[in-house]
Amino acid sequence: MSTSLQPTSRTLAFGRRKIHVSELGKGFPVLLLHGGGPGASGMPTYVRNIETLARHFRVVVPDLQGYGRSTKGVDRMDPFGDEADAMLGLMDALEIRKAHFVGNSLGGACALRIALDHPSRTASLVLMGPGGVNTTRSLPTRGLNALLDFYSGGPPTLEKVRYFIHEYLVFDATQVPDSLIEERYRASLDPEIIASPPLRRPNGIPRLRDLDFTRDPRLQACDIPTLVLWGTEDKVNRPSGGKALQSRMKRCDLHLFGRAGHWVQWERAAEFNAMTTAFFLEHTPAGSPS
Repeated sequence: MSTSLQPTSRTLAFGRRKIHVSELGKGFPVLLLHGGGPGASGMPTYVRNIETLARHFRVVVPDLQGYGRSTKGVDRMDPFGDEADAMLGLMDALEIRKAHFVGNSLGGACALRIALDHPSRTASLVLMGPGGVNTTRSLPTRGLNALLDFYSGGPPTLEKVRYFIHEYLVFDATQVPDSLIEERYRASLDPEIIASPPLRRPNGIPRLRDLDFTRDPRLQACDIPTLVLWGTEDKVNRPSGGKALQSRMKRCDLHLFGRAGHWVQWERAAEFNAMTTAFFLEHTPAGSPS
């Protein structure tokens, strides 16, 4: 992040929640929603993307409920819905009526749930390896199993976090600096998260069929412009989910990144930034601030 452009950060309280959020830039709002792995939070996930997007948009980067400096605890019977409600509450607190959404993994599921529940609040979607797609077609992936079991068998260790990130989030582990791993390790040690991880077994995911967006009839009626970006080597959520979304959504484009894993916004940042910026500019409502 350039020293000349530094985001502002604060924690907003509304209802039963407190959501920590950082912002940079001006214009039509873009919410960047991170994934659900151990130690996850907003800013580290999107550090390679925020400044570029902020040249055109008001970039809003929250810590999802259950993560970072936001309120802990997620409704395990409806985790996607609970996260979506938290982000809608954040939008209200920030006086944002409508936004573009970028969502990775759990954040992608959250963004898609917002689009289905409240399409009037959603200008467009960029989804990267979103959760909740084709969840009942076969057994969970090794990466999803590792995420759900992360807090089993003892507290986190630095090497456990390093292994999870290197093995499951990226294709090329040399791209991930030790500083990011250490930051996520420290975040994973939060006593509230250890006591009640937002995603875990048992009861980490209630009924997979209930969380599968491809079974939701609203998906085929969804008219929101959507760009799906997926790494072909994603070990957490299967890349076949991209085709499943494209075949069901009216306005869905799909791009597969070769030699990339679950974190395409990190591994292929320049291409991700260019594609996402162009897509959002094309679908920003007429007359919106820029």
